[in-house]
Amino acid sequence: MDHLARRIRVRAEAVLTPLGLRPRHLITLTMLRDGGGCSQQTLAGRLEMDGTNVVGLLNDLEKLGLVERRRSPEDRRRHVVELTDAGDERLAKAELALAGVEDEVLGALDGKQRQALYDLLRQAASGAIPGWSETGHGACVEAARDC
Repeated sequence: MDHLARRIRVRAEAVLTPLGLRPRHLITLTMLRDGGGCSQQTLAGRLEMDGTNVVGLLNDLEKLGLVERRRSPEDRRRHVVELTDAGDERLAKAELALAGVEDEVLGALDGKQRQALYDLLRQAASGAIPGWSETGHGACVEAARDC
Protein backbone atom coordinates (compact mmCIF):
# COMPACT_ATOMS: atom_id res chain seq x y z
CA MET A 1 0.00 0.00 0.00
CA ASP A 2 2.81 2.37 0.86
CA HIS A 3 4.47 1.78 -2.52
CA LEU A 4 1.23 2.45 -4.42
CA ALA A 5 0.52 5.55 -2.32
CA ARG A 6 3.99 6.95 -3.04
CA ARG A 7 3.67 6.17 -6.73
CA ILE A 8 0.28 7.85 -6.95
CA ARG A 9 1.52 10.84 -4.95
CA VAL A 10 4.59 11.36 -7.17
CA ARG A 11 2.58 11.05 -10.39
CA ALA A 12 -0.24 13.23 -9.02
CA GLU A 13 2.18 15.98 -8.06
CA ALA A 14 3.72 15.79 -11.54
CA VAL A 15 0.37 16.42 -13.26
CA LEU A 16 -0.83 19.00 -10.73
CA THR A 17 2.30 21.17 -10.83
CA PRO A 18 1.71 22.49 -14.39
CA LEU A 19 -1.78 23.50 -13.22
CA GLY A 20 -0.27 25.47 -10.32
CA LEU A 21 -1.82 23.10 -7.79
CA ARG A 22 -0.68 20.92 -4.95
CA PRO A 23 -2.68 18.07 -3.40
CA ARG A 24 -3.85 20.26 -0.52
CA HIS A 25 -5.15 22.80 -3.05
CA LEU A 26 -7.04 20.06 -4.84
CA ILE A 27 -8.69 18.83 -1.65
CA THR A 28 -9.68 22.39 -0.69
CA LEU A 29 -11.16 23.11 -4.12
CA THR A 30 -13.04 19.81 -4.07
CA MET A 31 -14.49 20.51 -0.63
CA LEU A 32 -15.64 23.96 -1.74
CA ARG A 33 -17.19 22.58 -4.91
CA ASP A 34 -18.95 19.67 -3.22
CA GLY A 35 -19.97 21.46 -0.03
CA GLY A 36 -20.50 24.98 -1.33
CA GLY A 37 -18.99 28.11 0.11
CA CYS A 38 -18.29 28.27 3.83
CA SER A 39 -16.54 30.37 6.42
CA GLN A 40 -12.77 30.16 6.77
CA GLN A 41 -13.30 28.73 10.25
CA THR A 42 -15.59 25.99 8.95
CA LEU A 43 -13.15 25.19 6.17
CA ALA A 44 -10.29 24.96 8.68
CA GLY A 45 -12.34 22.45 10.66
CA ARG A 46 -13.15 20.37 7.60
CA LEU A 47 -9.52 20.36 6.52
CA GLU A 48 -8.36 19.72 10.10
CA MET A 49 -5.89 22.57 9.74
CA ASP A 50 -4.95 25.47 11.97
CA GLY A 51 -6.70 28.67 10.91
CA THR A 52 -3.38 30.40 10.24
CA ASN A 53 -2.38 27.67 7.80
CA VAL A 54 -5.76 27.88 6.07
CA VAL A 55 -5.21 31.61 5.52
CA GLY A 56 -1.93 30.83 3.71
CA LEU A 57 -3.60 28.11 1.66
CA LEU A 58 -6.43 30.45 0.69
CA ASN A 59 -3.94 33.20 -0.16
CA ASP A 60 -2.34 30.79 -2.67
CA LEU A 61 -5.69 29.90 -4.22
CA GLU A 62 -6.91 33.49 -4.26
CA LYS A 63 -3.75 34.68 -6.06
CA LEU A 64 -4.53 32.10 -8.75
CA GLY A 65 -8.10 33.39 -8.96
CA LEU A 66 -9.50 29.99 -7.93
CA VAL A 67 -11.32 31.06 -4.76
CA GLU A 68 -12.85 34.26 -3.53
CA ARG A 69 -13.14 35.49 0.06
CA ARG A 70 -15.87 37.93 0.98
CA ARG A 71 -17.13 39.33 4.23
CA SER A 72 -20.19 37.47 5.47
CA PRO A 73 -23.31 39.63 5.22
CA GLU A 74 -24.58 38.06 8.47
CA ASP A 75 -21.36 38.57 10.45
CA ARG A 76 -18.86 41.12 9.12
CA ARG A 77 -16.10 39.54 11.26
CA ARG A 78 -16.19 36.35 9.16
CA HIS A 79 -15.06 35.63 5.65
CA VAL A 80 -16.99 33.34 3.34
CA VAL A 81 -14.86 31.35 0.90
CA GLU A 82 -16.27 30.29 -2.45
CA LEU A 83 -14.95 28.55 -5.53
CA THR A 84 -14.74 30.82 -8.58
CA ASP A 85 -15.62 29.75 -12.13
CA ALA A 86 -11.87 29.62 -12.84
CA GLY A 87 -11.44 27.39 -9.78
CA ASP A 88 -14.15 25.06 -11.01
CA GLU A 89 -12.50 24.86 -14.44
CA ARG A 90 -9.02 24.25 -12.98
CA LEU A 91 -10.43 21.56 -10.70
CA ALA A 92 -12.04 19.81 -13.69
CA LYS A 93 -8.69 19.86 -15.53
CA ALA A 94 -6.92 18.48 -12.47
CA GLU A 95 -9.46 15.70 -12.09
CA LEU A 96 -9.04 14.74 -15.73
CA ALA A 97 -5.25 14.66 -15.35
CA LEU A 98 -5.55 12.61 -12.16
CA ALA A 99 -7.83 10.12 -13.90
CA GLY A 100 -4.89 9.45 -16.21
CA VAL A 101 -2.64 8.89 -13.21
CA GLU A 102 -5.19 6.50 -11.77
CA ASP A 103 -5.33 4.57 -15.05
CA GLU A 104 -1.55 4.39 -15.12
CA VAL A 105 -1.08 3.22 -11.54
CA LEU A 106 -4.18 1.04 -11.18
CA GLY A 107 -4.27 -0.19 -14.78
CA ALA A 108 -4.09 -3.82 -13.69
CA LEU A 109 -7.55 -3.48 -12.04
CA ASP A 110 -10.78 -3.40 -13.99
CA GLY A 111 -13.59 -0.98 -13.11
CA LYS A 112 -15.33 -3.36 -10.71
CA GLN A 113 -12.07 -4.10 -8.89
CA ARG A 114 -11.28 -0.40 -8.58
CA GLN A 115 -14.71 0.32 -7.14
CA ALA A 116 -14.21 -2.48 -4.60
CA LEU A 117 -10.83 -0.95 -3.68
CA TYR A 118 -12.37 2.50 -3.17
CA ASP A 119 -15.22 1.04 -1.10
CA LEU A 120 -12.77 -0.82 1.12
CA LEU A 121 -10.60 2.28 1.56
CA ARG A 122 -13.67 4.34 2.56
CA GLN A 123 -14.65 1.65 5.05
CA ALA A 124 -11.13 1.48 6.48
CA ALA A 125 -10.98 5.28 6.80
CA SER A 126 -14.34 5.46 8.56
CA GLY A 127 -13.16 2.88 11.10
CA ALA A 128 -9.69 4.32 11.60
CA ILE A 129 -10.61 7.99 11.93
CA PRO A 130 -13.19 8.75 14.65
CA GLY A 131 -16.05 10.87 13.35
CA TRP A 132 -14.95 10.50 9.70
CA SER A 133 -18.47 10.45 8.25
CA GLU A 134 -19.94 12.91 10.76
CA THR A 135 -17.42 15.65 9.95
CA GLY A 136 -17.95 15.64 6.22
CA HIS A 137 -14.69 13.91 5.34
CA GLY A 138 -16.49 11.28 3.31
CA ALA A 139 -16.94 13.90 0.59
CA CYS A 140 -13.22 14.40 0.26
CA VAL A 141 -12.39 10.69 -0.02
CA GLU A 142 -12.88 11.02 -3.78
CA ALA A 143 -10.34 13.83 -3.89
CA ALA A 144 -7.95 12.11 -1.52
CA ARG A 145 -7.89 8.93 -3.58
CA ASP A 146 -6.63 10.98 -6.51
CA CYS A 147 -3.69 12.60 -4.77
